[in-house]
Amino acid sequence: MTQNQSQPAEPLFTIPGDCGLRGDYSAMAKDWTVEQDWDSYSPAEHDRWRRLYRRQRALITDYAGPAFIKGLTALDCGDEIPRFDLASARLSALTGWRLVAVPGLIPNDIFFGHLAARQFPVCRWLREENELDYLVEPDVFHDFFGHIPLLTDPVFAAFVQAYGQRGLRAKGPRDLELMTRLYWYMVEFGLIQTKAGLRAIGAGLVSSAGELCYSIDSHEPLRLAFDQIRVLRTLYRIDAYQRTYFVLNDFDQLFKSIDAHFHDALETAAHADAIAAGSAIKGDKILSLAG
Repeated sequence: MTQNQSQPAEPLFTIPGDCGLRGDYSAMAKDWTVEQDWDSYSPAEHDRWRRLYRRQRALITDYAGPAFIKGLTALDCGDEIPRFDLASARLSALTGWRLVAVPGLIPNDIFFGHLAARQFPVCRWLREENELDYLVEPDVFHDFFGHIPLLTDPVFAAFVQAYGQRGLRAKGPRDLELMTRLYWYMVEFGLIQTKAGLRAIGAGLVSSAGELCYSIDSHEPLRLAFDQIRVLRTLYRIDAYQRTYFVLNDFDQLFKSIDAHFHDALETAAHADAIAAGSAIKGDKILSLAG
């Protein structure tokens, strides 16, 4: 596969089996949750967490959105791998969300069910020392550092719950493919307009040293004002930095995108041609680095 090829969207998660995914699924409950078993983390793993945290914390002041920074500060999770029960208590007091530990990637319907119940699945294992800069599967650092801070924001938290509810009503692979694009481009790789300029909000950006800076500083990618149908039609990259980023004005815009008319948007996008990552089309509102 070359770097010039765009990837078709895939389901958010695949069912573990003989597919080489990391994680111990032997002791999971029917809802695919496990105990975090915090005491099993080694001193080396806590040290690895601290180093990952310090690296990303030093970057987010200049690159992450204010809501993310505020949420990360509220969670106070820099000293060691967080205890999910303590973090859940803080999160629940703010937005009614809690964390559930999972062994790794989980099936779509299980994932959507947790989100609909305001439970965010967080993988319990931490990447190895040789994976500090690149990781194939999401680990506890990606899931916690990347996703949980924004769940302290009431509007973003409401969007994620609504996304889970819509996912439970998805009609087959076609809807899942389109919904995956929305999750990918906004929850994982979204940008937002701020008084200081463009800033990152996506978990895949704020937890990555390389792509976080690239998404804000580089002149290479296409940055587009958020448009619901455009997002749903756009293929994304899984083998390299993104060629397209979508930029929100605020979280209300994202929440409204998944309202009662969302099914109509899925139908519209499904009957239109998919758009390759990095490709501009007529009608796009292309944003400069200055916003």
